[in-house]
Amino acid sequence: MADTTVEQVADSMFELVKDCEGKKNLKAGDLSKAMIAKFGGNVNKDLCKLAIRSLMDSGRCVYSYFGGSYITLPKVEGADPDRAK
Repeated sequence: MADTTVEQVADSMFELVKDCEGKKNLKAGDLSKAMIAKFGGNVNKDLCKLAIRSLMDSGRCVYSYFGGSYITLPKVEGADPDRAK
């Protein structure tokens, strides 16, 4: 298997965060462990840190602080569109 890129890991992390949205809060360590399990020896903690930084810098994910630091999707500002009708 070819070397796994930061972009591939970031995309997989984003999908995991999206799938867990509203169900479970994920910490950076949770994402790193999941990616190491998924990609095996092609991924290490340093690559995971770069992927998380990429997600933060691109605005695809943000840190949320609720008694701990969690990685979540950015909240949409404004009212719920269904309630605005």
